[in-house]
Amino acid sequence: MIHVNNLQVDTRLLPLSFEVNAGEVLHVIGPNGCGKSTLLNAISGIDFYQGEVTIEGQDIAELSLETLAQQRAYLAQSQRPSFNLQVFQYLALHLPKAYRHSNLHQDIVESAVEQVTEMMNIKDKLHRSVFELSGGEWQRVRLAATALQVWPTLNSTAKLLILDEPAAPLDIGQQGLLYQFVDWMAQQGLTVIVANHDLNKTLKYADKVLMIKEGVKVAYGIPQQVMTERALTDLYDTKVRILATDSETVIVT
Repeated sequence: MIHVNNLQVDTRLLPLSFEVNAGEVLHVIGPNGCGKSTLLNAISGIDFYQGEVTIEGQDIAELSLETLAQQRAYLAQSQRPSFNLQVFQYLALHLPKAYRHSNLHQDIVESAVEQVTEMMNIKDKLHRSVFELSGGEWQRVRLAATALQVWPTLNSTAKLLILDEPAAPLDIGQQGLLYQFVDWMAQQGLTVIVANHDLNKTLKYADKVLMIKEGVKVAYGIPQQVMTERALTDLYDTKVRILATDSETVIVT
């Protein structure tokens, strides 16, 4: 379980509290600049904050960086390395420490890499330079690398996967891969926290949703209960409608 208690980051994020269970997917939604990335930075332990964040009862402020890296993985918004690497080299950098410089258990590593690259549809990119990839290809490589840090067969202590707007550079087909992948990671017992802009994907794939506006928590709960027309209209300052058919519910503006 991830427990956040009275978390505040100066004036960018006012005190808020919530908790997410193991195996659940939480989507954080709200307009640009509302504090989503600030919240994720704080939960990941890379940004200063007031309050408390615990992972399975452990206060992350009391964990070393090495221990924290074993507990959680964080995909920040896109950036490329400053030096050239082939994709397989970039992936290797994200393996848990025990597997990074060892020839032991190579079958486990190879199996994990094969599985994640297949799920992200990048098996044919392993010997490409990271500077030769399109935006969507690079994002899928980053997703695969981040996942390897907390991959269940490689890291039994992993608890949390944090993704900041992971769908932004992806096309419609690639977004489908992403949300299936997130669902699979949650099924392995990880808590997954995602900053997201696609409200229909949140409605379909999230177990819980946290709505933030101007650094303030305005709602938290099950998407179908808190994502009402009125709440979303107030959140985004634009008219939002929810259309229900026999097969699906769709949010439109």
